[in-house]
Amino acid sequence: MPKFPAPSNKSFSKVSKAKALNVIQLIFAVILIIGASVASYLAYTYYVDNQAKTQQLTVGQEQQLALSDKLAVVEEKLTITASELTAVKAEDQFKKNQELMTEIKNIQTTYKDSVTAYNDLLKLKEDTTKTQTLDADFASILTYLSQRNYASASARLTKLKSGISTQRAQLDAAAGGVPTNVAVNNTAPASGYSRQAVENEFGKFLVDVVAADLGSTRVVVQTASDGDCGDSCPVDSLSSFVSKAGGFAGINGPYFCPAEYPSCAGKTNSFDTLLMNRNKVYFNSANNVYSSVPAFIFQGGSARLVGASSEWGRDTGPDSVIAAQPMLLSGGEVRFGGDGDPKKGSRGSRAFIGTKGNTVYIGIVRNSTVAEVARVLKTMGLENALNLDSGGSTAMMAGGKYVAGPGRNTPFGIVLVRK
Repeated sequence: MPKFPAPSNKSFSKVSKAKALNVIQLIFAVILIIGASVASYLAYTYYVDNQAKTQQLTVGQEQQLALSDKLAVVEEKLTITASELTAVKAEDQFKKNQELMTEIKNIQTTYKDSVTAYNDLLKLKEDTTKTQTLDADFASILTYLSQRNYASASARLTKLKSGISTQRAQLDAAAGGVPTNVAVNNTAPASGYSRQAVENEFGKFLVDVVAADLGSTRVVVQTASDGDCGDSCPVDSLSSFVSKAGGFAGINGPYFCPAEYPSCAGKTNSFDTLLMNRNKVYFNSANNVYSSVPAFIFQGGSARLVGASSEWGRDTGPDSVIAAQPMLLSGGEVRFGGDGDPKKGSRGSRAFIGTKGNTVYIGIVRNSTVAEVARVLKTMGLENALNLDSGGSTAMMAGGKYVAGPGRNTPFGIVLVRK
């Protein structure tokens, strides 16, 4: 067998070195490949991450830009609107509207003052026919109003009011004196008609009064209408009411709305207080359920005064139910001392109905305010009393004739009838 020569240590060493070198090169190549892969992965991850951040930043920027754009649009619209509003204010139509509003205000103010002055003039005409100058002033006011000359109308209104006030004062002064043939008597009559002067701390007053015993007299209300009436209500004279009821004396009733008053348009000759006529018919019952207006109830041989109509039901037993205001006396004490109403505070002929015990009184106090009537009746010794209508409505009959009036026609009259 042939023998091979054994490798020398030197040859083995060369082979081992070559192999080791190859392994090292292989390992280095693997490391390079792994390193390149890791580097690529890291680079990719960094790129993706940056792309996401960049995308987020872009979305935020877009939203901010969108909001900025919207804000700019709103600001632009506001600027345009403000500009348009300024332009509208400068337009003739806007100015015309402002002028129209001013004119309407002038119309309302001047008309209201004119109506008040006209009512005062009507009241003055009830006591005198010498109003020609005042009538001319009022005619001028109407002319100025038709011309829309409110300044001149207002100036003439001031003149008219002054003229009415002056003439009223002159009439009051002339009527204030009690005739020398009328004696002072501060005691109310026991029965029948009396004209007397009553003197107290407020002055001397002329009084016409009728007294009647309720034991032999019924107090009834005669009405022109058979029931409630809201407008254009029927009216009649006091003499007619007394005649129809078969009475021996009578006086005008509570306040109502005369047809000649402009403020009474739509409710002419109507009234709103509680009343039961001699046919046992109640008037204005529905709108007096909670009424605070005082009322007299006359029944049999007595009279009852309630402080408010709401205290009374709708009993048809009484002879009459009469609500009127203000209450002058209750329990012998003055209940009305004035309330600031210029109508009640002006002087004139004032009608009343009152009682003392079982005696009823109807009468008129001349040239007095409503508060002064209360003082006069207290001086005369009356215990309870209510105020009635006055001015042009004032009328009183006794002994078959007028002792005051006849006054205007009214919706009702209070009549004393013998039992």
